[in-house]
Amino acid sequence: SPNEMDYDAYIKYADTAMPPESPLLFGLHPNAEIGYLTNSTEKLFFDILAMGGGGDGASGDDSSNAVREVMTSIQDRLPEEFEMVTLTLKAKPLLEGPAGPYIVVALQECGRMNALLSEIRKSISDLDKGLKGQLNMSQAMEDLVTAFVLNQWPGRNPFSKCTWEKLAWSSQKNLMSQFSDMLLRVEQLVKWTNELETPKSIWLPGLFNPSSYLTAAQQVTARNTGLALDKMTIETHVTNMWDVSEVKDYAKDGTYIHGLFIEGARWPRGDEAGDSFDVSGVSCAGSLCDSKLKELMPPTPVIYVKSVPIQPQWEASPVGYLRHDPAIYECPVYTTSFRGPTYVFMATLKTEDSAAKWVQRGVALLLQADT
Repeated sequence: SPNEMDYDAYIKYADTAMPPESPLLFGLHPNAEIGYLTNSTEKLFFDILAMGGGGDGASGDDSSNAVREVMTSIQDRLPEEFEMVTLTLKAKPLLEGPAGPYIVVALQECGRMNALLSEIRKSISDLDKGLKGQLNMSQAMEDLVTAFVLNQWPGRNPFSKCTWEKLAWSSQKNLMSQFSDMLLRVEQLVKWTNELETPKSIWLPGLFNPSSYLTAAQQVTARNTGLALDKMTIETHVTNMWDVSEVKDYAKDGTYIHGLFIEGARWPRGDEAGDSFDVSGVSCAGSLCDSKLKELMPPTPVIYVKSVPIQPQWEASPVGYLRHDPAIYECPVYTTSFRGPTYVFMATLKTEDSAAKWVQRGVALLLQADT
């Protein structure tokens, strides 16, 4: 009876008789705890580093040398901006063609990349002059120095005067990781705009606005099939192609995307994926399965995004059309593990387990890992 125990006895009972808390008690995978502890530790050490200083302008030889090393590294690798006038002239006769919507996306992406490259080049040039004494050190320059010392993408601190973050894409990566990511994005755009030939499979995480590319795929399909665009949506099928080099042809009624990660589950490989099945001539295989221990964000195979007519039984919602099919997990796709405002679209993933299991585990597709 509760009356037979005092407060201390209840505490002792809870500590000795109750099972220790673990992710499994809440229906989660042990990886959930690993991820939580890792993120907490990284945040703790970053806060300690930030509190320790590293943002008082050019004072201190060590700090100044570190900043100059970062500036030199970025300047040496910073690519040239895209020639938008030439690109626009080259694209003009193709805009009315079958790939017109994709070309519009390519031009928009190049324009946004130019804005970011221009700001990076200008701000580093101004900081260089400030460190040499040719300009007064402004607050934006001070914030840039702080970000360089902390290896943080400039502007991620909401109080920073730097505008890199506003011109870039959502990311959790540190400065040098995100800069390397930017170089890969530029490389994809250069290949895409050389002949303005649409990639057979797009690295979707490499776009500022991934949803615009998926909309373009729907527009192209609508033109080819004669269906109304507002009567169409997308569904996703995970192929058995793990390497993008295996993609040889364009997808029918849609597009291929690659470079995504999955959090809270994984996609099986090889024999574990079971028998292949065909979707509009595309070989697909597998279904969602439990994560392997310590694999927090395993990659996914190439994904076939297919444009399909909206069915009467599907339910319209703010995040997409809900199928209410027990064999499908309606999986949210986010840009980063921060989730929330980085939502992109809803994927339809095949599942043999109840969708409630994956909802409880918070399974989602991510366009980027955190490192």
